[in-house]
Amino acid sequence: MTTQRSSHGVLVGYALWLFGFLGAHRFYYGRRISGTVYLCTLGLLGVGWILDLFLMPLLARDAAERYHEGPYRYDVAWLLLTYGGVFGLHRFYVGKIWSGLLYLCTAGLLGAGIVYDFWTMNEQVSVANREWKS
Repeated sequence: MTTQRSSHGVLVGYALWLFGFLGAHRFYYGRRISGTVYLCTLGLLGVGWILDLFLMPLLARDAAERYHEGPYRYDVAWLLLTYGGVFGLHRFYVGKIWSGLLYLCTAGLLGAGIVYDFWTMNEQVSVANREWKS
């Protein structure tokens, strides 16, 4: 019996929830709009952030239906982005060496690049997985 690995795990969601007032876990699960709202309102002033403790399994299940696994793991990319984004670690991970170096030298393009990557990281990992297969 083989078990299929979920693309977006609950445990990683909870690890990103620590930065949930910035919307990190919402972006991880592909919820760009609510992630942006959380980013601008500090997790709906903390209320939405606390409610997401209970919604995490639902968010994970929804993301697992939309994103597919490959050699580059969404979990790793998102943890690197959230905890090491200013160093470009997530960009190095998905094979974007030059932009990783740029992030390393500019503190993630002074934070603006990190916000951009919150919006696009799932797609970046999908593209890297697709390119690896071809």
